[in-house]
Amino acid sequence: MTTGEKPRASFGGRWTYGVIALALLFVLMPFLFWNATWFGRPLTDDQLAKALGDRAHPRDIQHALAQIEMRMEAHDASVRRWYPEIVALSADPVDEIRVTDAWLMGQDNTSPAFHDALARLLADSQPMVQRNAALSLVRFKDDSGRAQILAMLRPYAMQAPLAGTLETRLKQGDVVNPGTLLAHIEATGDTSGKAREVRATVPGALERWLVANHSTVSAGQPVVSLDPSEAMVWEALRALYFIGRPEDLPDVERFARGVDGMSPQIAQQAQATSRAIRDRSHS
Repeated sequence: MTTGEKPRASFGGRWTYGVIALALLFVLMPFLFWNATWFGRPLTDDQLAKALGDRAHPRDIQHALAQIEMRMEAHDASVRRWYPEIVALSADPVDEIRVTDAWLMGQDNTSPAFHDALARLLADSQPMVQRNAALSLVRFKDDSGRAQILAMLRPYAMQAPLAGTLETRLKQGDVVNPGTLLAHIEATGDTSGKAREVRATVPGALERWLVANHSTVSAGQPVVSLDPSEAMVWEALRALYFIGRPEDLPDVERFARGVDGMSPQIAQQAQATSRAIRDRSHS
């Protein structure tokens, strides 16, 4: 017997395929993103050569440098063919490439060309390049980057890139990484309504703002203080184990007593570094 009702459409057909396609997309997109950004994917020699010469794709260059580092750690002497390109990249205009390059060159402390390039990078405009260069130079038994290493144990004062009105975004204690947006500055005399971004150049945590929100700042004026990150402290303490001097002990021993928010390994390394410095001074 018929009731006159229209038959209900079942949840199938094109809807089923649509749901399946959407589910696959949710799986595929993260994989494609991971595959494009993960530097552990092996590259052939031809791919390495192509990536190192492709200035239009900085992440491909970083991928190539990461792969070369892995080969260097495996004592693969064949990577020496790319040493001239690695040295040339120390002058690349992209900050992230110079940051990676400065770390990589510390993996072979027998290369005079690497040593010379690292010495130049101590005066780089980007603080993370300076820091990686200083740490790499320690592998060459060169302590010329000691000032940059000590700075890794201290609060870092970021300066305003231009004059204008400061609009803060973060609060005390917020964790930051290089590139984290800290504030905006509306340039003095600019009526366009556009504001310049102020992004962190080093990792750490926001200790305090050095100027009040909505205040007028001048170009080069320190505006925010960042406490050092645990990773930076760890690397600095390890470096000072080898090149630290007695006058560095106050910076080191501040961490030997333990610091809130940092792991016990930091205090242990600081204690070991302090002992190494004292032993050298008495020998």
